[in-house]
Amino acid sequence: MSNRNIKAQQMRLRLAQEAAQILLQNGSRDYYAAKHKAALHLGAADTRNMPSNTEIESALQEYQRIFRADRQPVELRRLREAALHAMQFFRDFNPRLVGSVLRGTADEHSVVTLHVIAATVEEIDLFLLHYNIPFEMGEKRVRFQADVMQSLPVYRFVAEEVPIEMVIFPQDGPRQPPLSPLDSKPMPRADIQALEKLLQTEQVPHPP
Repeated sequence: MSNRNIKAQQMRLRLAQEAAQILLQNGSRDYYAAKHKAALHLGAADTRNMPSNTEIESALQEYQRIFRADRQPVELRRLREAALHAMQFFRDFNPRLVGSVLRGTADEHSVVTLHVIAATVEEIDLFLLHYNIPFEMGEKRVRFQADVMQSLPVYRFVAEEVPIEMVIFPQDGPRQPPLSPLDSKPMPRADIQALEKLLQTEQVPHPP
């Protein structure tokens, strides 16, 4: 490998590590903004060696493993347990867990994201109102194909002191998961059974 290629790889690694620290400090998961901010921090705003989102995610996992091994797994389990309880509560809407809580990089700033299926948005309205759950409504843009974006309704509420966002997919809509913003591949999703299995197999240190 040439010196030029080695330097390019080293720059990508440094940018990925810096971007990962920015994400953790800000409590954000905006990879695009983080990598460009990292480039400014390192005096490389014009670099052509920007890391991919997956490279930043790997750096994020490594940073958490080294510097937050005592508390990040504990927080991750708390979020996964809250996600499981929410999914059991919304069982009739075929819930799926997605995002950083499923991937394992979630921390105290993270939101639990669920995908659910409903014939109408009013179904979700009535369900939440019936159980006196305060909520806010909004929209979230998802991508099913490289060049096709779709806006879907999202409900945001708090359960067990954990913020939850629930993205509503139409009953007659696409059955395949949307594309992940990390790698543009179909987004990994876990149903109740898969999440229960994940919780049974993960090892978590005792909190201090």
